[in-house]
Amino acid sequence: MSPPIEFHLRRRTFLAGTAVAAVASGFARRASAQAAPVGPDDSTVTLTVNGEAREMTVDNRMTLLDALREELHLTGTKKGCDHGQCGACTCTVNGTRVNACLSLAVMHDGDEIGTIEGIGLPGNLDPMQAAFVKHDGFQCGYCTPGQIQSARAVLDEIRAGIPSHVTGDLTAEIAFTDAEIRERMSGNICRCGAYANILAAITEVAEDNA
Repeated sequence: MSPPIEFHLRRRTFLAGTAVAAVASGFARRASAQAAPVGPDDSTVTLTVNGEAREMTVDNRMTLLDALREELHLTGTKKGCDHGQCGACTCTVNGTRVNACLSLAVMHDGDEIGTIEGIGLPGNLDPMQAAFVKHDGFQCGYCTPGQIQSARAVLDEIRAGIPSHVTGDLTAEIAFTDAEIRERMSGNICRCGAYANILAAITEVAEDNA
């Protein structure tokens, strides 16, 4: 058995230890003060959702996706990856498609938001919804609202002559080709693999409204 170690607390050692502890405590308090949030935690915003003005008070960190689902109970907009990679949460903001999971609700005060609930009813489907049903453009259906929202926006983009990565040249004629549609829909993932059917549905609507 090792002999006991004799320890003598010297005045210099005690004072040095006390000083170090005081400095460390000061740094901790300063860091805590700097980390304190500036301004209110919540904000009141008004969104025009599917043509109806909706006012709500939300946490400043709440995404548009969570506001739609949790506050307004519009659960057609799906939460998939929550990182902007799958497109399941696609909705429109002032006519432009966005990933709702990447955008804060407080950023959209006064904006017009379009969700899947606003484009058709069971007895009166939107043409894109009807085409998805006709061509079996879904299996599990989880990604379908985002696919439909994106598909409708894609046709509007092509008609407006907005270029994509496929066209490259701003002067090139933009047409409803398979390559053009596939490129523009590439941000919407279907894990069931119904891509050919989705393309057929979009193409039919494009041709019917040419």
